[in-house]
Amino acid sequence: MRDGDGGPGRARPGVREDRGPVRYGPAEPVAGLPVLPGSAGVLAAAAGRTEPEPPGGGPELREAARAYWRRRGLRGGPESVVAAPGAQSLLLALIAAHGGDVLLPRPCAATWMPQARLLGRPVYPVPTPAECGGVPDPYALLETVRRVRAEGGRPRLLLLSPVDDPTATVAPPELVREACEAAVGEGLHIVSDETWRDTLHRPDDTVPLSPAEMCPDDVTVVCDLAGALTPAAWPAAVARFPATGRARRRQARTLDVLTALGALVAGPVAAAAAHALREPESVTGRIRRSAAAHGRVAAAAHRAVLSAGALARPPQAGRHLYADLGPLRSGLAARGVTDSLELEEYLTARLRTPTPGGHRFGDELGALRARLGVGPLLGPTPQRRLEALTAAEPLDLPQVTEALSVLATALDELR
Repeated sequence: MRDGDGGPGRARPGVREDRGPVRYGPAEPVAGLPVLPGSAGVLAAAAGRTEPEPPGGGPELREAARAYWRRRGLRGGPESVVAAPGAQSLLLALIAAHGGDVLLPRPCAATWMPQARLLGRPVYPVPTPAECGGVPDPYALLETVRRVRAEGGRPRLLLLSPVDDPTATVAPPELVREACEAAVGEGLHIVSDETWRDTLHRPDDTVPLSPAEMCPDDVTVVCDLAGALTPAAWPAAVARFPATGRARRRQARTLDVLTALGALVAGPVAAAAAHALREPESVTGRIRRSAAAHGRVAAAAHRAVLSAGALARPPQAGRHLYADLGPLRSGLAARGVTDSLELEEYLTARLRTPTPGGHRFGDELGALRARLGVGPLLGPTPQRRLEALTAAEPLDLPQVTEALSVLATALDELR
């Protein structure tokens, strides 16, 4: 990643301070909806708690996470669950608990690469196949592992996401199987980020497969509840470890790191997180409606991208769209945009909403890619976005029509 000033603490005249540094990277894509009354009630009822949650989460939260995964075919006891105040601290602790170098797909979640580098771990991006992101191409993975070892590296950990941020795609089961078999065959442990599993736009047409279903002894599963279950302002994430002796030792090291960081889930948040993980109808209904509305608007945004001559994989989950504006390079160059840093600045100003460039997700700086947020297209306020969830056809709402028109115009003028 390129810093704007060439050195810490100083900025060149005329260069924005937020041009490149990690601390100005994109926030996770959130629904931006009003908090469910039932969830707010649970949080308020627990507001008088004075005792902190223990490191890794208390029994209520861990039992709720165990049951959540069991309903998805992943068995195990609450003793195999660790909770943390958000996916960032949890993933940092997981990487710290595993020795060796880190491999990840390109592109990947914006926080993955900075966290590994913060720990001083070498990071090796692996290309993804044409049909999806989140999971590395199996042959490219094998080649990368062999190259790293030939250069004296120690590849030990693979991060992947079968339902992916930033590309909003779902990896086909056969690809997940092949990638996991390749990784395990090379002695890699897999951390599978399944935060967006419950945000499928067309759940009847898409079958997500967890790597833990195929390689139960070699996969740790992570879920950030802010992906679908809880508001982003209530940070909580959970990890499920395999039932092996080696995994128990790594789990203990993960707990050591979380304890040293003071990374404890706040008591009221733990109560609300456990409530969400139990999946009452109020929560699951909101998830279904949110995913359907985001899917309808994401499909319309995808059509606008393709109509302008740009490229994007069809969005299948989540709240965003990953667009490749490489075919519009000449139009962008005429506006002074030649890399993803400049593309981020241009689109953020033009669309009037944060639009992070592909460099934030580990993509090449010269590639003109960006993540387009779908949430802002639903409406400018939580109440307007809630209106889109309850509308028979969100694309007919004035605020959605206007937002999509702004996007289409901004892209068409680059042709």
